[in-house]
Amino acid sequence: MSPFNLVSLCVLLSTSFLVEGKKGFGPGEQDWGHITVRDGAHLFYWLYYTTAQVSNYTERPLAIWLQGGPGGSSTGYGNFEELGPLTLELTYRNHTWVKDMNVIFLDNPVGTGFSYVDNKKYLTTDNKMIALDFVEFLKQFYRKHPEFRKTPLHIFSESYGGKMAAEIALELYKAIKAKKIDCNFQSVALGDAWVSPMDSVYSWAPLLLQMGIIDHPGHDEIMAAAKRVEVALKNGKFVEATNLWGITQRVLLSNSAGVDFYNILKKTPAYFLKMNSLVKNLDVAMYDTLVHFDRPISRRQTLDQLMKGAVSKTLNIPRHVTWGSQSNVVFSTLSGDFMKPVVHIVEELLNKTDINVNVFSGHLDLICATPGTINWVDRLRWHSWQQYYNAPRRTISVNGVLEGYFKQGGRFAMYWVNRAGHMVPNDNPAAMSFILKKTTNFG
Repeated sequence: MSPFNLVSLCVLLSTSFLVEGKKGFGPGEQDWGHITVRDGAHLFYWLYYTTAQVSNYTERPLAIWLQGGPGGSSTGYGNFEELGPLTLELTYRNHTWVKDMNVIFLDNPVGTGFSYVDNKKYLTTDNKMIALDFVEFLKQFYRKHPEFRKTPLHIFSESYGGKMAAEIALELYKAIKAKKIDCNFQSVALGDAWVSPMDSVYSWAPLLLQMGIIDHPGHDEIMAAAKRVEVALKNGKFVEATNLWGITQRVLLSNSAGVDFYNILKKTPAYFLKMNSLVKNLDVAMYDTLVHFDRPISRRQTLDQLMKGAVSKTLNIPRHVTWGSQSNVVFSTLSGDFMKPVVHIVEELLNKTDINVNVFSGHLDLICATPGTINWVDRLRWHSWQQYYNAPRRTISVNGVLEGYFKQGGRFAMYWVNRAGHMVPNDNPAAMSFILKKTTNFG
């Protein structure tokens, strides 16, 4: 018996009496499906019931994972490359979140992954639309799974997923207060999040200069390009600002010998650098930067084949739906909203709700670099901000190893993660487990 089959059997035997899910792809009980959130717009979710040794799976929290991009697939990348029960090689992942909690991978917004629209006119054009679609999805999910209504709900996100998650959290809170949805929503976590785009962009050159990756002329050229992005943004030229952001990326790559935007200790694959420099359509280049940037082409192809082949067949995905076929258009349609900040939304969460807000950042990330994150976090003002400001900064120590730092005051917490780039759950699972335990009590 193969290692995968042996692990699958053990997990299934230990949990089969606990849940009424379906046999899906890989170990454990699962549920999945499309939910129509608007006419012509269909979100796809994939639920993994926890494999924890509990008398009932509802004893453990429900976590929803939102990938970035926009256009990155939670059911694909987040699941098989970061935190699902199986790796891309189909071996069991020891640090899977599923061993501690129930996890939903949501292909969000519509058009991402297995989610789809009947016509491109139904794609989302701004963050508010994305948030309202999510709330509608959750309403219908709880109708199908009412047993989860009292289970603590936590939303976790990464990159552009963090921008989406902030507004999603606010709209969900409003819906709960208006009694439009009944659920036990407790926290939102913004991981390496695209919350304040200009803070991120302006942090690139100083960070790379301090790390010795660029020199002063390179620093000045990148900063000049970043300034042009800000000018366009301030003048309300939002699509132009997004295009100039893409140009700034190219300037940075040419001055840094192709540093990896997702981990500054790595280099961008040569094939991507060549493609990025030749592609005339900036939307295509920028989408690839956000969704595929630091991945060897072999892994990209393997995931593509897995999702379009074995996963689609096992989950009985409708024949007219092809994983990822609309994803690049998702970014293009949101290009007018891409560079807009949501710092004010985070402040509103802290000032007008009772939801816990958590931010985590990998020290080696560039695209949403820690210095930029600190800048917008330090500007936040809410009724207990001084409690956070004056709180002691503590260490994240796991088995005697320093994995990072954290600081918490009131309902806000910030986590700095060592030895991690943009994808913290995969880069430093020990630190991520600590964060999970602090935010959900399990991890």
